Amino acid sequence: MIALVERFLDRITMYRLVFWYLAVLLGAALALGAVKAIAIDPVSLLLSLVLVLASGYLANQLFARIFGAIPNVESVYITGMIIVLIMQPPAATDLAAVGAVVAASVWAMASKFLLSARRRHIFNPAALGVALPALALNEPGTWWVSAQPWLLPIVVVGGLLILRKLRRFDLFLAFAAANLAVTILTGDAADALGSVKLALMDSPFLFFGFVMLTEPLTAPQHKMWRLVYAALVGALASPNTAIAGYYFTPEVALLVGNLFTLLVSPEGRVVLTLRRIEQAAQGAYDFVFQPDRPLAFAAGQYLEWTLPVDRPDGRGNRRYFTIASAPTEDEVRLGVKFAANGSAFKRALADLRPGQRIVASQLAGSFTLPRNRKRKLCFIAGGIGITPFRSMLRELLDRNERRDIVVLYGSGSAREVAYADLLAEAETELGIRTHIAVLDPTGAPDDMRAGFIDEAMVRETVPDFAARTFYLSGPMPMVTSLRQVLRGMGVHPWQIRTDFFPGLA
Repeated sequence: MIALVERFLDRITMYRLVFWYLAVLLGAALALGAVKAIAIDPVSLLLSLVLVLASGYLANQLFARIFGAIPNVESVYITGMIIVLIMQPPAATDLAAVGAVVAASVWAMASKFLLSARRRHIFNPAALGVALPALALNEPGTWWVSAQPWLLPIVVVGGLLILRKLRRFDLFLAFAAANLAVTILTGDAADALGSVKLALMDSPFLFFGFVMLTEPLTAPQHKMWRLVYAALVGALASPNTAIAGYYFTPEVALLVGNLFTLLVSPEGRVVLTLRRIEQAAQGAYDFVFQPDRPLAFAAGQYLEWTLPVDRPDGRGNRRYFTIASAPTEDEVRLGVKFAANGSAFKRALADLRPGQRIVASQLAGSFTLPRNRKRKLCFIAGGIGITPFRSMLRELLDRNERRDIVVLYGSGSAREVAYADLLAEAETELGIRTHIAVLDPTGAPDDMRAGFIDEAMVRETVPDFAARTFYLSGPMPMVTSLRQVLRGMGVHPWQIRTDFFPGLA
């Protein structure tokens, strides 16, 4: 079952997963409302959905044109559905309530452009959209989705999938711990269990933590600051938290957290101008960009890349890719492998020409070299999963820094081995040996093995494997399989690090 879930998550983007999660919640609410199982009028809910999505779409298109930005329809739908699930669906005759949901949607879209720093919106759009009617129109969000027991299984199951996809369980747990601790401490001391029930069942605790808190652009990327951010928001979002007599609503608590993010993670989007395209191997290419400002990152980290896709498919126009260039290089390099049935994103990427621009953001990732330079390492890559190791090895070469590293590289054929020149340079200059396994040995040199990277290959090429830290990067099935192989060989879990693939390429 776990393997099936992992395969499902590996074949869907984070944004598409959130989209379907919200869509299923709304579909279930419409069905349950129609049979009177929940106290939601399906007609009012449909009206709210149409008003919010239509006004949000128009506002997003308008502001994108004004600011010359790449419009992202997927984010419009996600933000809109969140607003619909928070704000009480208005009756058609209640013009004030109708105006409130429209204002929330328009303001949410406008905030992405008007309230931004370094081309990154500062506040969670849905939270800001809901907060405006509450403050200006006296139409607060009711978070009605959290008050429906019939919807709870969907909220929980879908929310856990989101956390697994984003690898943000630590974020949610820090939020939960702070929220429950403050709720218990500020509640009835004789009824701690009742206070916990209040937080879990009678507040937006779960939906808020799964969907709102995890929004990537407005949360810190560094793990330590991410946990502080989650704890801060959790404490402020507690039902009993009040400062100077003001009780924080969940959305206002999140906005405070967004300001904290701005202080500790001021990095914004970077505009990249394509300079050239280089072939790294058969079917694999490096897109080499010039950033509009210096990009400070650690070798092995990744970015979210956004392309102006005219007709995006179900996988959207945003992807996470590891940065293939090294921090010592002035250019930003994106290594991509193309397939015959590639996505609309890949097709748009292939159509890029020198001089054209794209946008990247959300620099993050902990798949980086350890600070201890004496630690023995083993890099295991599959296919284009070699890109983070290209970044690391290039940096080591540029700094003339020697480390005890063995590289195991699995590829389809000898022609599909990427960055062969750099791997050879690393061996010559730094003594870092690379052992390559190919599925099709036709025409392969004698020093390449036929088949997969397996236990026998690890034992033969890395005899001191028990003393090494393993870095695994590649297709999820390969990473999962090799993790199991290494565990079976007695390698401890803390000696195994894996790259983060948040979605389809």
